[in-house]
Amino acid sequence: MSAQENKATAEAAYRAFSEGDAAGAMQNMDDGVIWNVRGDNSVSGAYHGKEEIGELWAKFGEKGIKTEPHDFVADGDKVVVLTTVTLDGEQTEAADVLTYNGEGKLVQFDQIGDPATGNRVFAR
Repeated sequence: MSAQENKATAEAAYRAFSEGDAAGAMQNMDDGVIWNVRGDNSVSGAYHGKEEIGELWAKFGEKGIKTEPHDFVADGDKVVVLTTVTLDGEQTEAADVLTYNGEGKLVQFDQIGDPATGNRVFAR
């Protein structure tokens, strides 16, 4: 898939997520997708597959997660999404790095940003 097709896929996934449509947000995830959560907290680590990611998203949902993407930058197999994240009432800026395979399926997600909010909200 082209960078622009991956960008359109990412935009659709973020739109679905913001509407509470987890199935729609996961529609273009590879079955072996890896979702990395940075920081030193109770949800830090690597999540493998849609089931584990769904469980992670449920934990985020309990803390009122909201993500508002404002820029999508695509190049090759990567889409970088600059977003304002609200978690438990705290806002922070982050850059999400999404990696797609040749079939246009998300194979890896990494969030780059200050993990302080996540560390406070999900303290060990």
